[in-house]
Amino acid sequence: MVSSPHEAMHRIFQEYPGLFSRVSEVLGVDIPPPTSAVALPTDLTEARPVERRVDTLLRIETEHEGPFLLAIEAQGKKDPRKTASWPYYVSYLHNRYALPVLLLVVCQDHATAEWAARPVSIGVRRWQTLTLSPLVAGPHNMPVITDVAEARKDLALATLAAITHADNPDVGAILKTLSAALRDAPETIANPIVELTAQGLGNRSAAQQWRNLVAVDLSFYKSFMSEEIRDEGRAEGRAEGLAEGILLILKVRGIPTADEFHEKITSCTDPQLLRQWLNRAATATTADEVFAEE
Repeated sequence: MVSSPHEAMHRIFQEYPGLFSRVSEVLGVDIPPPTSAVALPTDLTEARPVERRVDTLLRIETEHEGPFLLAIEAQGKKDPRKTASWPYYVSYLHNRYALPVLLLVVCQDHATAEWAARPVSIGVRRWQTLTLSPLVAGPHNMPVITDVAEARKDLALATLAAITHADNPDVGAILKTLSAALRDAPETIANPIVELTAQGLGNRSAAQQWRNLVAVDLSFYKSFMSEEIRDEGRAEGRAEGLAEGILLILKVRGIPTADEFHEKITSCTDPQLLRQWLNRAATATTADEVFAEE
């Protein structure tokens, strides 16, 4: 099953095709800036029933050096099968479109990035017929952007940088910078970035930090994620209020609560269950009665 970070690491190039020009600069590769970019079909399946798909495929136009194809693969972990798939992708695309082909691999951890950067050679020991050298973007070479002005200059690059640094100990500062940079951005610009960043962080602890930042810093946005976060925030607020009400009633009525009961009440996030406990707290004579089964 394809993960959210996997989708975000290559989809961002679909949303912002010009991003590759800035990424190539970061990677130290002299690629001409594009004059246009068109997303092409990602299906690389041949007539025989073997399906192969590259994650994202773009046709990049340049002013002086003509067009080329940019194949982008999001790689979450080492996968030995890719040493066979990637050369196939490149040779197939070159044959089909008769254009130069670049392969960019986007990673979120150093070990995978180091593995992906190794040249893939096909041939015999004394003569390599084909050698594939992917470009690799990851935490080892993407910038750590913690300056708001710098992030505002290139929001797409700042977003990709945040995604690739999802496991960075300073990811909180990176995400805070990105959210601050988005405050004055129009919804049409901010909303895709909010969603892509959430996807890119996946199930990491940083994902909750991003959700909190979106809820506070970007509360005026109307994206799906923003609405979902606001709904969660309202639910959490209701739950906290009900929990405080239960504890207050028990305290006023002089009913002692052991630490385990206190923890059970304050950690509950189900408003319906908390209301049930609140009703019982009004008439119960012991804390046990509050939590008694129906």
